Amino acid sequence: MKHDDYPEDYLRNILKEVRSIALVGASPKAERPSNYVFKALLDEGYEMFPVNPGQAGREIHGQVCHSSLLSLHNTLGHGVDMVDIFRSSDAALAATKEAIEIGAKVVWMQLDVRNDAAAKLAEKAGLKVVMNRCPLIEMSRPTWTGRVILS
Repeated sequence: MKHDDYPEDYLRNILKEVRSIALVGASPKAERPSNYVFKALLDEGYEMFPVNPGQAGREIHGQVCHSSLLSLHNTLGHGVDMVDIFRSSDAALAATKEAIEIGAKVVWMQLDVRNDAAAKLAEKAGLKVVMNRCPLIEMSRPTWTGRVILS
């Protein structure tokens, strides 16, 4: 897939199908975009898991932070649907490798985060990939009709 432009249906379907999201690079600081996005996705009804080695064991918006995706996986006993990467483009490759290892279905790289090698690796493993996009921005588009929460 070309990662310069995504069909709206591709992004909309991802955001409607995923239920659990690990946010790599979550911050407890309210002024940080990762904090705001984490809280907004939590409020939207997603099951959210913060991942940040410097915050491991502490809570971000009432959710216990994990040191890594592997630590989260070991704690849960299963993977998550989506890994949202709030790290540098260089760090996205390591996060993507862990996302594959824990059985994630989607790797989503935030605004200004792009790593084509990570995208190729994830796609080869069968994951969907989004780069340089913010799920909240996608959800604010006029064509967004909200999530369908399945029980």
